[in-house]
Order: sequence, then structure tokens, then C-alpha cells
Amino acid sequence: MTGRDDKNGRADENGRERGAPRPGAGPVDRPAGPSGPAAWLRDLLMGARFTVTGGREGLVRAALTALAVGLGVAVLAIAASVPQLLDERDRRDTARSVFPAGADIPPEDQPRKGAGTLLYQRASTDFRDRPVDGAILRPEGPGAPVPPGVGALPGPGEMVVSPALGRLLASGEGKLLSERFRHRTVGTIGDAGLIGPDELFYYLGSDRIEQGGGVVRIDGFGSSRDEPVDPRILVLAAMVCVVLLLPVAVLIGTAVRFGGEGRERRLAALRLVGAGIGSTRRIAAGEALCGALIGLLAGAVIFLFCRGFAPHVAIREIGVFPADVTPAPVLAALIAVAVPALAVAVTLFALRGVAAEPLGVVRDAPVRRRRLWWRLLIPAAGLALLAPGVPEMRGALGFGSAFAGSGQPVLVAAGAALLLTGVAVVLPWLVEVCVARLRGGPPAWQLATRRLQANSGPAARAVAGITVAVAGAVAVQMMVSGMRGDDDGPPGTVASHSQLQAAYRPGTPDELRAHSEAFRATPGVRDAVAFVEQYATAGSGPERKVTTVHVADCATLSRMAKLDSCRDGDVFVAQEKDGDVDTAGRFPPGTALEMDGFEEAKAKGTPVYRWTVPRSARVVETRTAPAGSDTFGILATPSAIDARAIPDARTTVLARVDPGDRDDAIERFRNTAAAIDPGMRVWRMGGVVKKDQLAAVEGGLTTGGIGVLVLVGLSLLVATVEQLRERRRALSVLVACGTDRSTLAWSVLWQTAVPVAVGLVLATAGGLGLGRVMLALVGERVRDWFAFVPLAGAGAAVIVAVTLMALPTLWRLTRPESMRTE
Repeated sequence: MTGRDDKNGRADENGRERGAPRPGAGPVDRPAGPSGPAAWLRDLLMGARFTVTGGREGLVRAALTALAVGLGVAVLAIAASVPQLLDERDRRDTARSVFPAGADIPPEDQPRKGAGTLLYQRASTDFRDRPVDGAILRPEGPGAPVPPGVGALPGPGEMVVSPALGRLLASGEGKLLSERFRHRTVGTIGDAGLIGPDELFYYLGSDRIEQGGGVVRIDGFGSSRDEPVDPRILVLAAMVCVVLLLPVAVLIGTAVRFGGEGRERRLAALRLVGAGIGSTRRIAAGEALCGALIGLLAGAVIFLFCRGFAPHVAIREIGVFPADVTPAPVLAALIAVAVPALAVAVTLFALRGVAAEPLGVVRDAPVRRRRLWWRLLIPAAGLALLAPGVPEMRGALGFGSAFAGSGQPVLVAAGAALLLTGVAVVLPWLVEVCVARLRGGPPAWQLATRRLQANSGPAARAVAGITVAVAGAVAVQMMVSGMRGDDDGPPGTVASHSQLQAAYRPGTPDELRAHSEAFRATPGVRDAVAFVEQYATAGSGPERKVTTVHVADCATLSRMAKLDSCRDGDVFVAQEKDGDVDTAGRFPPGTALEMDGFEEAKAKGTPVYRWTVPRSARVVETRTAPAGSDTFGILATPSAIDARAIPDARTTVLARVDPGDRDDAIERFRNTAAAIDPGMRVWRMGGVVKKDQLAAVEGGLTTGGIGVLVLVGLSLLVATVEQLRERRRALSVLVACGTDRSTLAWSVLWQTAVPVAVGLVLATAGGLGLGRVMLALVGERVRDWFAFVPLAGAGAAVIVAVTLMALPTLWRLTRPESMRTE
């Protein structure tokens, strides 16, 4: 008999089982899978495939992640567009500029008259408190330069206008403005000549203006208009950037952790079929990477949609061209790389305490309490960066003053970012400590607190964005309030905005009289006075004193002071009753005065005008002028002083309009002023007068703050819906057992409200502390300790809105079919 088993064929002629290894041959080799980079690529692609092919639940999870990440990416893209936006606006503004704002080019520095020169006079006005900028042009030859955006120079009495100004002049709203511009419109200024789409701008042709008195000769457009930026504004701008962008990073980091429990179950299933720990982590990274890439695409779509609303976003009261909202290439590439990298890093960091084993997910046990010490190191590092800039701390710590150099905004941004990041990382620890002590209460409260006690991490992460946003906004609002205190006019000085002031070239006595009568005859104007004025000094060195000389006829002077009698040639020393300045004691009759003009006049070598207050001058008491204030100083009639010889003298008009017809009366006053001199500047007296730079930063904060709160609310809504989806079986079981849906709704509210309440308290404390440090950094004091009230209220309102919007999802997920499982 042979060794072959013919019945079952399991043995060969040597008695070995078929397929068994030969003696000494070792085990049978199994097919080997890819290794190295190929294995990484395989695992990443598998994770991406799980993201897009995970059925309805996977698609919903991917959509929620993409929406949250897309919102954050859109905000980052808008922020990355700001440098390009400002550069384009500055480029167009520079291209049409001809001289530094507020200063004349000395005649010797202006080109000689020729065929290619042009006389230029800036002529700006206002309408309903909106600036209307423009210029008067007079070509001196056929080759005169043409402003950007204009096809041909307008002729005398003709003008070209911006599209927004053209629409305003043609509308009923601009009827009073059209009376000011009684010129024929012959063209429209193109985008190349405008800062923004809604800018009110014009060029007016003339054959009357002459060089001097604000009229300059040019041979081209495009001179620089660089203005120094207040260092405090740079610090504030750096803070605004941090406040607006840091919550976005927090929200993106939260969004990529959506569906964490489902992901861990999938990883456990992969371990069951033989996947290694490293492979499961790479698969999880592939899921996060795929979601982040989809979020990048969604963010690009959201960004393009939001860019269409750019004309409605005002920067210094002028809208934005959509084409200007384009991310800088370097910043766009940085976003495209940083967002996926952040998604992968956050996912791997979240898995550091999770072991996905074949029989299920094992977390660190026992549950360890969060540690505080390392969380405090982050804000401490931020405070260390800011400390050298605070005078008190710099002196105590022995720092030098190098912090005040050009790198200050960078250090401020880094320090503020670390402090606000510290608020975000301390929040989970604080929430855990607070909820651990909660006991008892109604069923809804117990459901919420027990859920938080079991795992407060997701809830704390969900509200971290609001906490950071509110803390940063409180700090910036404190800075704005403190800095605005020095830039605003004294509150209550003028009861209303019905007082006006105008200034233009010095006029003759007859012109002053005629102009005053013209203003007083304007409907709605109650009173007006016009006079020539200039500053005058007496003495030198430490004893140098300054006053103002006012020149007008007796009728005008009698409106400025209480005069018993007056005739041409008289001079008066006006003393304010109970005033802070002793004019009569400092400038008695016989005082020698000098008037040398401003810096431009000194640079041109204009001779100093010397004049002595006559011995016959009388001391009189001031009278409240139409502008609402007393005019003290030296009052002189035209024959007593040569007003034309005073360097840089100007004509000032003070007027008061009828408060009941204030808005229209102001525009009619401006119409009269434009008829007298198109270059006359008119502005309101009293009220809040902000610096343009501070107003621009505050406007950006308001716009960005609203956008960040909306973003935080939407992301929080997405996070709440995701948490409800993960708990849908437990919730539906509770409803099936008789739990009222309203109890579950209240539990959702409390589960969100408790972390938010803790976060708002932390945000308030952190924001007030950061604001105090920042004000010390710019040398200001705290003026508003209650800046957090409206911001905390806004954060609470976001929570209520999110809960209400999540209720429909709660009702749907608590249906009986949600109890189904595999």
C-alpha cells in the first residue's frame, strides 16, 4: 500500500498533507502589502474614502465639517485680502493726488507755466455728513495732464463726476446738493480714479482760479500722500487682527473633530480586521484631511459669494470694489497648507489618549483631571512679551525702551494671541471644575450636568470660539474707549450740531460784510459772523505768549463782544468773564505782537508781520458767538491793522442754524459757501469728532466683530447638531421611555448654557485684564470698565439663538426610528 490516500486525496505519496510546507522550508509566505510612503498613501486614501462613502451619516458628517471649516476659511481669505485691498486703494488714491494733504507746495517747487501744466485747487464739501471730495482744474496748455479715470479734462463750467455722485445729483435726495453743483456734467470718472464704488468725487473745470491761496501748478498726477500713522493705531490694529482671526483658528480646530465617536468606532473595526495602530491613525488623518480639503473648496465658494457684498462694507466712509478683495498669493498659499495641516494635527492630538482595539475603544482610565499648570504657561508667556511695553512693568523689571520700535505691533500681536489662547486652553479645566460640583435639580438640569460631568470636553471646545471672541472684543473696546477720550471733543460743549464754522481766504472789509449778509439771508440760518483771524505771539522763550487777532467791522465785533461804542480804527482786548485765560493781563494795551504764519509761510521766507496793540485799546467782555463759544483775544477794526499783510491769515465764519430745520439748513449754508468760494471748507461744531484713523479701526472692529459672532454662532450650531446626532439613540430611548421632549430641549439649553456662562465669566476677566495691559502699553487710562456688558449680552444671545435653531433637529432625532442600530 502506498502512502497516498486515494479516498480523500489529502496526503501525497510521502504521507504529507497537500499544501503543507516541506521539512525545513519554513511557513508559507503571505502576500506582503505596501510599505513606506505607499502605505501612508494607501491609508490616507482609505480615510478619504470613508469620508465620502460612509453612507448618509458619513455624508452629513462631512457636510457639517466642510461647512464649519469653510466658514473659517472664508474669514481667513477675507483677512488675507486686506493687505491687497488697502494697497489697491492707496495706489488709486496716490495716482490722483498732487500734493500732501493739508499743505501747499511752495511756488518755487512748482513747475513753470507751460503747455503741459495745470492749475489745481482741492475743493471738498460734505452732504448729509458724507464727504464730497473733488478738485477745480484749469489747463494752461493742450498737453495738460488728465486725472486717472477721466477721458478728457472738463471745460469751464463743466464737470465729470463719480457714478455715485451722478446718481445722487439725479435723485430727489440730492436736490440740495444739485443746487451747489450747478454745472453741466460731461462725463463719468472710471474705477481707476476712485477709491471705492460709492465715493462721491468730481472734477470741475474753471478759467478763473489763479496760482496761490491753495491753487498749485502741476505737470502730472501721482504725488505721494503718505500720512504718519499714530503708533497707538498700529497697536490697536494688531489687536483687532488677533481678535478677529484667533477665534477662527479655534473654530476650525473644533470643526475637524466632528464625529469623533463614530470615527473611533470605525478605527476599532479596522483593528478587528488586522489594521495596526499606526495605520488606524493614518486613516483618521486621511478622514480629517479630506474634510479639510472639502472645507477649503467650500470656503472658496463662500468667499466668492461674500465678496459680492464688498461695496456695502465701508472703510473711511467709502465702499470697496469687489475686485480689490483678493487674497495675497503668499497668504492664500499659507491658508491652503495651514488648514489641512491643522486638521491633521488636531485629529492626531485628539487620538493621543484613545486606544482603538479590536474589541472596542479604550480611553485613558481612570479619567484624569485636567492639569492647570501648563495651561497657565501660555498666558504667562503672552504677558512676558507685553511687559516690556508697559512703563510700570518695564521699570520694575529693568527692561529698556526698545519695545517702542518698529517691531512693536508684532510683539503686541504675539502677546495678545498668547493671552487669548490662554483663555481658550484654561476654559476646559474651569468647566470641568465647575460642573463637578453641580448636584440635584430638575430632570433637564440633571441630564445636562451629568452629560457635562461625564465628558465636558466637546462642550468646552464648542464654546471656546465665543470665549476668545468676547475676551478679545472686550479688550479692544476698552482700548477704543480709552484712546477715543483724547480724540473726542469735550462732551456737552455744544448742545446740538446746529453750530457751523467755515474757513477760506482772507477777505476785504466789503467782502466780509457782503458774505456775512449772504449767510444770514440763507433760509434756516439764524445768525452768522465773518472775520479775518490769525495767531499772534508776544515775548520770547519761556515768556512767549499766544493769542488770536480778529479783524472785522464794528457790526461784527459787536456780536463778539459787549461794546459801548465802536468806530473804524478802534481796537479792543476781549476778556472772557470767569474764563481761564486772563487776556487783559497777558496782552494789555501797548503789547507788541508778531504774526509769522505757519510752517509753509516760514519755509517760503514770508516776512513777519509786527503790530502793537494801541494804547487806546479798551478791555471789553466777550459775548457768546453764533458757534456757541466766546471769542477772546484782540478785536481790531479794518483801519487799525492791515489784514492783507498778515501771513496765512484766513477768513472764519461762525454760524448757527435753526435746530428744527437743521439738516436742510446746513446744506443750504454749504450751498451759500460754495457760491462764495468753491474751496471754502465747512464743518460742524461740537459733538464727537473722531480721528479718521481711529474711526477706521473702530469701523473695522464693528464689521469684523459682527462677522465673527455670526461665524461663531453658525459653527456652534453645527457642533450642537453634530452632538445631537451622535446621541440620537440615547435621546430617542429617553423619549420612548416617557421623557418629555421639552425636558430634552431644556437639557440641550443647559448643556450649552453652563459652559457658555463659565466661558463668559472667564472672557470678561481675561478681556478686562488684557484691555488694561494694552491701555497701559499705549499710555492711556481705563475709561470704561463696563465695556463687557453689551459683548457678554451678545454672546448670550448667540447661545439662545443656537438652541432655538437646534430644536427642529432634536425633534427629528428623537423619533422611534432613531433607535435602530446594526
